[in-house]
Amino acid sequence: MNWKLVLGMSLPFVGTMIGVLMVFFVKNDIGTKTKKIMLGFSAGVMMASAIWSLILPALDLSSHLNKWSFAPPCIGFLLGIACLVIFEKISSKFDISSPNLSSKKLLLGITLHNIPEGMAVGIALASAYFGYAKLTITASLLLSIGIAIQNVPEGAIVSLPLHAMGMKKSKAFLFGFISAVVEPIASITTFFLTSLISTILPYILSFGAGATIYVIVTELIPEAQHDNFYPATLAFATGFVLMMILDVVLWCDFKRIYFFNYFC
Repeated sequence: MNWKLVLGMSLPFVGTMIGVLMVFFVKNDIGTKTKKIMLGFSAGVMMASAIWSLILPALDLSSHLNKWSFAPPCIGFLLGIACLVIFEKISSKFDISSPNLSSKKLLLGITLHNIPEGMAVGIALASAYFGYAKLTITASLLLSIGIAIQNVPEGAIVSLPLHAMGMKKSKAFLFGFISAVVEPIASITTFFLTSLISTILPYILSFGAGATIYVIVTELIPEAQHDNFYPATLAFATGFVLMMILDVVLWCDFKRIYFFNYFC
């Protein structure tokens, strides 16, 4: 396999793991206020990423449906939320304690968020390699690099909130690794199944967005906003703006223009 393909599929994983490693640089005993600020920041990053990395591209990929272009993103979004609701209901029947359930919901939400991003990289690389679109492999690497840089804060919002919830650093790192490793797996799978997966990509992107936003609304924001802690709100705004800038500047425009030309 071309070394550029291997690099393109690996970079998002590397970016996420750099962020995950940040858990080893925080204090073992996190204060309540610091915990709320971390959760607020994580919620802001995840919210912006769900909108600009998943929902907007899903709408663009569905634009050929004209006035019905909202249908695939809406269906995928609702299915993503339903998936987490079902997971929560099943977990409650097995009497899983609240902290463990919260951490598992966060892990599942981030993992479902990362899969579509890995698929986006796989489609871009396959399109360049097999000649599906007028795009060079080097140009498609820009998408991978952009996602990798964007994934640094995303990796941090996996391990840091888990540690803030009371999880050991080593276990938080392991959970972060699990959420990250799905990206290259999704990239490789999609690379060889591009023609099949491309038709359902809008549903997959919005599915990840639904799962992500469910975790934000049910876990991160309530924890961060307990007792109306305003610094957490400022942290949310900071994380949201930071991720919005990273998405738009690094790869969102490239991705939207490319996928629009390829699919429509």
